[in-house]
Amino acid sequence: MSDSTEQNKSNHEKFQAEIKRMVEEAKGKTPEELKMTYKGINYPSPLCSVPTFEAMERFEAREDDVLIITYPKCGTNWSIKILHEMLFELHGKEPTLDQAMLEFGKPDKYENLNQQPSPRVLASHLNYENVPKTFFEKKTKILIIMRNPKDAAVSYYHFMNNNPVLPTYSSWDLFFKDFISGDVIYGSYFDYHLGWDRHIDDGNILVLTFEDMKADLPAELKKINDFYGLNLTDEQILQTQDKTTFKSMKEKSADTHGKLADVFFRKGEIGDWKSLFTEEQSKEVDAKFEKYLAGTKLGEKINYPKYCTF
Repeated sequence: MSDSTEQNKSNHEKFQAEIKRMVEEAKGKTPEELKMTYKGINYPSPLCSVPTFEAMERFEAREDDVLIITYPKCGTNWSIKILHEMLFELHGKEPTLDQAMLEFGKPDKYENLNQQPSPRVLASHLNYENVPKTFFEKKTKILIIMRNPKDAAVSYYHFMNNNPVLPTYSSWDLFFKDFISGDVIYGSYFDYHLGWDRHIDDGNILVLTFEDMKADLPAELKKINDFYGLNLTDEQILQTQDKTTFKSMKEKSADTHGKLADVFFRKGEIGDWKSLFTEEQSKEVDAKFEKYLAGTKLGEKINYPKYCTF
């Protein structure tokens, strides 16, 4: 076994141990205790802390970092896996899941990230204002993955109720009330995307959607390949595709995500929102979308009439 494989095995074991510790720590905490607030946004307290945010602000980005930006439940794990597989095809670079989410973990994680060889795959649910400025100064390429708000909401509801480190909800109606008002972990879906939409023409940003990735994964993989200048062959793109379908990732999820496998890989479908939404709730989201995102570049990407008509 090579040194890098040994190192990754050790990192993976540490990552699993850290997840276990966080789950234990979260037991017995009230939903309020599982939240923390930083600069007006709610975050999961077992995963985030003020010292980590402060350390993150001093973090040095690199021009060749791969930064993936998503609102929760819009394709985060999927896109991380895709980039790792692409880089594995190119460099034989093993995934480092333990470091992926920029804002999770202890403040010393950034020391470890500084030691990581390029290109580093990083992901975040941070809104535009809270992403370390160094990413914009270095003109790091940013991949934004969007998902229609109704499916994102239903996926988020199930995720909150099944993930032991997040606050739970006793009913869909209660969760929906918080989702529509933006009083959920990471704040309002609509504010979040509106914030990124204002910077969509700054350069170095590629926006893809969960729905397009489900409809034609090879075409979207080619866009990612071109955007990052990876020059993967058609054969390598095919290999990446095989390893990054929902089915393939779910089958291997016990190895990658341990006991939380079923939490992260539930259905991965389009249109599941119809299983929970009432017509009135559907209209509330329509009104929010109309007010915030209709007519914006990000709003156009979602193809709202196709995926969100009741």
